[in-house]
Amino acid sequence: MKSFTRREFNVLAAAAGASALTPVTASVASAQEIKPVHAIAMHGKPKYPAGFKHFDYTDPTAPKGGKVLLEAFGTYDSFNPFILKGQAASGIGLLYDNLASSSSDEAFTKYGSLAESITMPDDRAWVAFNLHPDARWHDGKPVTVEDVIWTFEALTTKGHPFYRAYYGEVNKPEKTGARQVTFRFKGSTNRELPLIVAELTVLPKHWWESREFGKTTLEPPLGSGAYRLKEFEAGRSIVYERVTDYWGKDLAVHRGTNNIDELRYEYYRDREVATEAFKGGAFDFRSENSSKRWATAFDFPALTKGAVIKEEVPQENPTGMQGFAFNTRRAMFKDPKVRQALAHAWDFEWSNKTLMYDAYTRTNSYFSNSELASSGLPTGAELKILETFKGQVPDEVFTTEYQAPKTDGSGNNRRNLRKALKLLGEAGWVVKDRKLRNAAGEAMAFETLLVSPAFERLVLPFKKNLERLGVDMSVRTVDTAQYQRRLDDFDFDVVVSGFGQSLSPGNEQRDYWHSSKVDVQGSRNVMGIADPVVDQLIEMVIQAPDRESLINRTRALDRVLLWGHYVIPHFHIRVARIIYWNKFGRPKQLAKYSTGFPTTWWIDPEREAAVKTWRKKSKS
Repeated sequence: MKSFTRREFNVLAAAAGASALTPVTASVASAQEIKPVHAIAMHGKPKYPAGFKHFDYTDPTAPKGGKVLLEAFGTYDSFNPFILKGQAASGIGLLYDNLASSSSDEAFTKYGSLAESITMPDDRAWVAFNLHPDARWHDGKPVTVEDVIWTFEALTTKGHPFYRAYYGEVNKPEKTGARQVTFRFKGSTNRELPLIVAELTVLPKHWWESREFGKTTLEPPLGSGAYRLKEFEAGRSIVYERVTDYWGKDLAVHRGTNNIDELRYEYYRDREVATEAFKGGAFDFRSENSSKRWATAFDFPALTKGAVIKEEVPQENPTGMQGFAFNTRRAMFKDPKVRQALAHAWDFEWSNKTLMYDAYTRTNSYFSNSELASSGLPTGAELKILETFKGQVPDEVFTTEYQAPKTDGSGNNRRNLRKALKLLGEAGWVVKDRKLRNAAGEAMAFETLLVSPAFERLVLPFKKNLERLGVDMSVRTVDTAQYQRRLDDFDFDVVVSGFGQSLSPGNEQRDYWHSSKVDVQGSRNVMGIADPVVDQLIEMVIQAPDRESLINRTRALDRVLLWGHYVIPHFHIRVARIIYWNKFGRPKQLAKYSTGFPTTWWIDPEREAAVKTWRKKSKS
């Protein structure tokens, strides 16, 4: 995937090609009359007051130094993560600063970074950023208002289509002071826009002006962040070094972070090969996403002797939705009854018990593991919202709590398959000559596209159940570059897709589900959802004036999406599974929404020495 920031992946905004924006009535000059602040929150007030010293989950006394080896998957061919073309190198975002930084223990709050302070009226009709006088590029030149304006224009005209959507409700920024840049918005109640603009990754105008921004490049780019690119072997490895005179190292948002001198990414094309490499000491840290590997692959001497640490870290992040995603642009998947029927052929309970060591919980919400998830039947404010769409949404929205199809876990899925055949019959599909066929006699056949062989063991039992229905499903696993191209072009039938969510959903919901994104290359509307009710609910979420209304509107959206049967829901886990060589120190208090690695961790010299000693002894 493209190297967007965490929030950029979760906040993919308005429709591409939006109509021209009209100026707001508020005067830009009034920015001089409003008191600048150090931070802005989506709802309520920032947790950390003006003048705070550091985030609670960082240690400002953390030592600097050392090297860390990391794994990356696949390959890369570009250091430009801001365009649709190419596969961006892992970690390339380390080179850059944003106008403001997020905290990892709040739902959605932005603290000044490149911007020393932020000015915003109560109605959020515009926002002004006052650049820090010390902000510098790695070549020593100052970060300027002109850099911000040029970046915005480059991203929205030559960048990934995501950006044209992301900033679709934002006018071109204006220079309103020597170090002040102001963004104005069209008249709306979108409270999220100032925080969206605050996430802008600023690029150096003077460096990019002599280069073609819309092309891939392997020329090391200029940044202003805590790291610079040190060396690389194209497609195989990349090394970043800490900038010792980094201009922002003493800012409160950075104090106690970026402690490691060198971060090296080594690329692997096979996760099993990488697993053995980790056990041999080829890299230092892994976040494990396979329950099988977690349960079986790490029983080795380094772990039993304490040279490697394996732990599950509780996480309070929403786990979102992962599942088999149908491309409803395909004729065979346009009928929701067909999609609902095929969901009965995947046996989660058997797969979880037999293949995944009972590690997971079935997902029944697009906003799972959060207060935003729908449950039970709609009541109160949520019910009032949904009643305005009665007759336009499935009756089950009001009468039945959504639950993905269940089995007894025995592997005997006949009851669910009978339900599937009944639904398929209602949709005009019947079994003839052992093949499921429509009224035109066409057999149902489709491909499930994968990017990781690890999912094959979950898909193949699904394939067998589908065969019992007369459905011919093929399975194809491709490399990361081909997978991304086909995903961007919507050239697939079914994929395993994930839709991450934050605690503060907003403009990104347009890119996920809005009808305007169905044909926009590279959009995250993987399923091709084009539902006017979903469109309206998205706008209601974006315009929510307070936390309570945001929760109710998001739950209503969740419920309508679930009963659209756009995915066969998979599963989630409420911990981060991490395994690492015991050479690190970390703050006593971890963030609510992140493990903090590698940003807030550091190399502990005594532990690192012990690991080196153990490795020497084990080899001898």
